[in-house]
Amino acid sequence: MSLTETDVSDAFRDLAGRVAGSVVTPSDPEWDTVRRAWNLAFDQHPDVVVVPAGPADVAAALAFAGETGRTVVPQGTGHLAAPLGDLAGSVLVNTSALRGVEVDADARVVRAGAGCVWADVTSALAPHGLAALAGSSPDVGISGYLLGGGYSWLAREHGLGCTSVIALDVVTADGAQRHVTAEDDAELFWALRGGGGNTAIVTAITMRVLPLATIYAGMLLFPLERAGEVVRAYEHWTRGLTEAATTCVRLLRVPPLPDVPEPLRGRAFVGVNGAIDLPEAEAAELLAGLRALGPELDTFATMPASALGVINMDPPTPVPAIGDGTILDDLPEDAIERLLAVAGPDAQTPLLAVDLRNLGGAAGRPAPGGGAVDHLPGRFLVYAVGIVPDPALAPAVSAAVDAVREALAPWAAERDYANFRETSVPAARLWPADALDRLRAVKAAYDPKGVIRTAHPLS
Repeated sequence: MSLTETDVSDAFRDLAGRVAGSVVTPSDPEWDTVRRAWNLAFDQHPDVVVVPAGPADVAAALAFAGETGRTVVPQGTGHLAAPLGDLAGSVLVNTSALRGVEVDADARVVRAGAGCVWADVTSALAPHGLAALAGSSPDVGISGYLLGGGYSWLAREHGLGCTSVIALDVVTADGAQRHVTAEDDAELFWALRGGGGNTAIVTAITMRVLPLATIYAGMLLFPLERAGEVVRAYEHWTRGLTEAATTCVRLLRVPPLPDVPEPLRGRAFVGVNGAIDLPEAEAAELLAGLRALGPELDTFATMPASALGVINMDPPTPVPAIGDGTILDDLPEDAIERLLAVAGPDAQTPLLAVDLRNLGGAAGRPAPGGGAVDHLPGRFLVYAVGIVPDPALAPAVSAAVDAVREALAPWAAERDYANFRETSVPAARLWPADALDRLRAVKAAYDPKGVIRTAHPLS
């Protein structure tokens, strides 16, 4: 028997009566705001959106989904909206209202609501001289980032962000509110740290933070015509590099937008950016070989650790974009030539950026007591992205992103980083076989009916 429109309206009114936060339907004026993902290239159309005021509202959304045969899609910001696909038949739980941040400076611990973005956390830590293993963009949501692994500008020295998590407040598919730690619900705790949120809906995360007030960081920019020279020099520089340095080489085509600084607007560059957690003199000495190449712009200097989110120059507000990534085991000369052919100075490409972030160090070693993702393989983490201001441009941008992945495929690692995979991929690409079997067992135990749906499912 199919539901009539009146039946559906009655059901949503019933749900609203159970929720302290907001229940928003397609007939409500705020519908287009609350259903929107950060990535504006993907137009989300769930059946209803719940904006919870707390864990009890998440439990109510799960109960409603179970009663009406729907799935529940938790979402903080929606940076990884692309792989979700069609949201028909789902309840979107928009956690953006769960934004509280509590800092215990003496214990070097912070607890943050699931709707927080990294700017919320880093700004709260800064007055205490503390820093988190935060995302490279200040507007990235902490939950999706940490549940997927979490590569930061401190990753090579301190490991992935999810390894800093010491507790999670969650609601499981049965509506139970749980405080999950290594001692309580140990298997769920393991699964949530890198398992992509497939096993429970997070409402708050508690993590260890570092005594780090300042750091040597910034970027070197060269004209894109020098890409071959700079990429080769960077690849050589990263061999045997100290773990105190977490950096990236990037091919960047800056759009001619009014909010872009004049010296950069509408131009193309090859750049090196990142952070070096050493005293200024030692960091400058380490960087000297790259500086000797004569960058056009050099911003590397000692800066507040809370400002690390600005060095990648990512868009500060939602944009329409198409991107995807891969991990490279190595970057030999043939790989560099193929990369330059599709994204270098002579390539006609709509891509905004192609980043190659240096892996290894603590990010490449299994973390003691780590979760489902406790390290990443390979030498470089690649991400290619283009802006799509007009939907008609989407096929060209998508093809350009695919071209980067295809060009580098001979050197691709067996595993990918979930947070940089913005297409639907087999679960075996994101987790090793033993970890995937274990994740599926946890999913079966805590969500046997598969009510919770995420960007990268375990099936």
